[in-house]
Amino acid sequence: MQTTLNEAPGVAAGARPDTRLIPKMLNHAAFVTHDAAATADFYTRIMGMEIAHTVVDDFIPSTETKFPFIHLFFRMGDGATIAFFESPMLPPPAKSSHPVYDIFNHFAFQVNSREEVVRWRVWLNQNGVETRGPVDHDGQFLSVYFHDPAGIRLEVTMPTDPKWNRYTEEARRDLKYWVDAKERARREGNTDPGA
Repeated sequence: MQTTLNEAPGVAAGARPDTRLIPKMLNHAAFVTHDAAATADFYTRIMGMEIAHTVVDDFIPSTETKFPFIHLFFRMGDGATIAFFESPMLPPPAKSSHPVYDIFNHFAFQVNSREEVVRWRVWLNQNGVETRGPVDHDGQFLSVYFHDPAGIRLEVTMPTDPKWNRYTEEARRDLKYWVDAKERARREGNTDPGA
């Protein structure tokens, strides 16, 4: 079932139900790994993060499921973390139904300068990590892309536009245009909303 813009609270009207309910920061984003040791080596030795926290359990509290796991957290400079689960009971992941899923789904780390983006590329390459970039995203970001040992696509990025995350009105217009075009394409039997 598709959600329309009018059904998405706060998007069309520009108001939130309670303005005090704004997340303070990213606490963690969690992914699956099938090699906790390789993941720990990559994020501490290559990415320079500290291992900040672990949870070892045989029970998933949020779903009340018996399932053994280790949950690893690696701390970034601002205190946010990237986290990983490993479980011996988890089979290898199914192949994506389309290769673009593996491009769109990624985690981006912000750095302080264009020079630092380039230094990251050099460092990653020196450590045997294949990279793509630096990629200039229409003057908004400069990025280098690579993968961790679990196959997760990562990005080191520097916003070149200091206001990149402050274009709220333009973002609302773009979203409305996209949703309307998608609905129009659906009615016409076309799967390409950009057509």
